[in-house]
Amino acid sequence: MPFDMHDRSPLSRADRASTEPNRRLVAAWLFSVAGMIMVMIVLGGATRLTGSGLSIMEWDPLMGAIPPLSDAEWQRLFALYQKIPQYALVNAGFGIDGFKHIFWLEWFHRLWGRLIGLVFFVPLLWFLCTARIERRLIPRLVGLFALGGLQGAVGWFMVASGFMADSTAVSPYRLVIHLGLALTLYGAIVWTGLSVINPRPLPGAMSGAASGAAFGVERLLARLCLALVCLTIVAGGFVAGLHAGLTYNSFPLMDGRLVPDGYGLLRPFWRNWTENVAAAQFDHRLLATLTVAMVAILAIRAARAGLPAFIRYSLAGAVLLQYGLGVATLLMVVPVPLAVLHQAGAVILLTAVLVTLHALRRGPSVGAPTLAPIG
Repeated sequence: MPFDMHDRSPLSRADRASTEPNRRLVAAWLFSVAGMIMVMIVLGGATRLTGSGLSIMEWDPLMGAIPPLSDAEWQRLFALYQKIPQYALVNAGFGIDGFKHIFWLEWFHRLWGRLIGLVFFVPLLWFLCTARIERRLIPRLVGLFALGGLQGAVGWFMVASGFMADSTAVSPYRLVIHLGLALTLYGAIVWTGLSVINPRPLPGAMSGAASGAAFGVERLLARLCLALVCLTIVAGGFVAGLHAGLTYNSFPLMDGRLVPDGYGLLRPFWRNWTENVAAAQFDHRLLATLTVAMVAILAIRAARAGLPAFIRYSLAGAVLLQYGLGVATLLMVVPVPLAVLHQAGAVILLTAVLVTLHALRRGPSVGAPTLAPIG
């Protein structure tokens, strides 16, 4: 039977997994994986902005981790790239050195994804073998690992759309699916880590207590903010996929108009939201502005409700920083460094809202077991 390292008394598997040192260790592991996913999302933005994502024409989850080791292999890969429309229509004439420049960024992007899988899987096995994870958490962690594997397949599904005839970039729809799945995986891991390290909700959030409704408005606002942040990111994915940031580079008006000409040009109407450059950018602006307003209200309500200072300050700081980065990226016609920071800012804002919502979550009724369910 396993023993606690401090008092050496016998412990059950559940008790061992619930000890503070083990909970902190598991949470640190989950937050490390989440940090790596954030880096992965930023790297994905950089590959898209630099046109590097289509430089590798083969998907080999295992041997693809080994880069070209000979000039013959470089030439073979370059010859494959020369067959796709992006080379003929965008990069025609650039030589092997130019190809290597875009190749390395995409190769590192894929390598980082493989490293995330290792950093998740190997410690998970160790935690399972040493009984440091609560049994109720195991199915979720296995599911998250499977979701990570699916994300790799979706990434190739996205890249393959860029090899089609007359295509110089990936499909915006597949891009948004890939981004959305990455953010779902990131958010689920962050939430799980928060639940491990902080299993007890704030006292005012305990259901069944007289104060059970104390955070009702704040909880509703946090959920609304989470929905707005997610919708804004999805809209931003279509802006990126359509290269809509390269037009209407003024703010707050678009070519002197609040709503640009041609907003509803396409039929059926819903296609404008995903295929119309003017509509996609306008929607992203509108959703971003609504997000700023609602997150600001949430931060004010959080202060009045007495939530920890770091929560309200992180909310206000993250949303203002992200909005400012978005406006600057637009006005400067999407410089790569600024656009990458804008993508990172979206993940930071998402994190701030998730932390807030987690702090406001409902717990068990008064008199229930001390540790709240993971969730």
